[in-house]
Amino acid sequence: MPPAGAAFCLASAAAFGAMGVVAKLAYEEGASVGTLLAVRFALAAALFWLLLICAGRLGELRALARRDVGIAVALGAVGYGAQAGAALTALDRLDASLFALLLYTFPVVVTVAAIALGRERASGRTAFALVLASAGLVLVLAGASSGSLDPRGTALALGAAVIYSAYILSSEGVATRVGPLVLSTILCTGAATTLTLAGLAGGDLDPRRVSTTGYLWLAGLATVSTVCAITLFFAGLRRVGPTAASILSTLEPVVTVALAFAVFGESLGPTQLAGTALVLTAVLAVRARRSDPVAPR
Repeated sequence: MPPAGAAFCLASAAAFGAMGVVAKLAYEEGASVGTLLAVRFALAAALFWLLLICAGRLGELRALARRDVGIAVALGAVGYGAQAGAALTALDRLDASLFALLLYTFPVVVTVAAIALGRERASGRTAFALVLASAGLVLVLAGASSGSLDPRGTALALGAAVIYSAYILSSEGVATRVGPLVLSTILCTGAATTLTLAGLAGGDLDPRRVSTTGYLWLAGLATVSTVCAITLFFAGLRRVGPTAASILSTLEPVVTVALAFAVFGESLGPTQLAGTALVLTAVLAVRARRSDPVAPR
């Protein structure tokens, strides 16, 4: 495995893993869920457009079939927007470490759904992974203290994992026809539009409440945990291939748990640590078998 490619994938996983902690720091500085979502994706979309222009890839965008552009816009505006909305609303109600573990059940959900849809064949490895993930999830939830296990937040985090899984399966076709930079630009633009309008309609978009420090955290969320994370992943993907890149990305929830401990003092009990090990083992099992199209978190 090329060392540079592995380093890019691990750096991407670390950047994605920091998202939960950075978002909670922004919440502490006055950012509402609506403000965080709108600012994150508006800034990320602007940065992706800048990258697209600087890379001289606008011609690639103009050459796309209208159908593919429409699909990509819909995936960003509906699928990606819904997943991000559910995930970051859940994060506002849960510890970052617990949130990360609940959300990271999505690779197993994707594999099970692909089998149910007839896109993959069932196997002993898949069944084993499903049992491990289910047992691990039970242990993670059972070991949570009453103060950190918010029922609505838990439901939203698991719902975000399901939405993200559906989004991945729906994006398989267009992801093979549209380049990653162009696709990421369209997705973030669609999500920014939907989430900004939703924030305005719901009265949850109030940038004036955010402190200067809060805006720094929001900028970090957009640049580091969105644009840089995605760019680094695709740089690694080209060098190590999809299977290795997918497995290396399993570092993501580990980074979240470590940062949550360092920044907020969050800690997992023995039961939750055992559950975490089972969930990550299940993810490694299914990711060694299939390579999911990657989309922004």
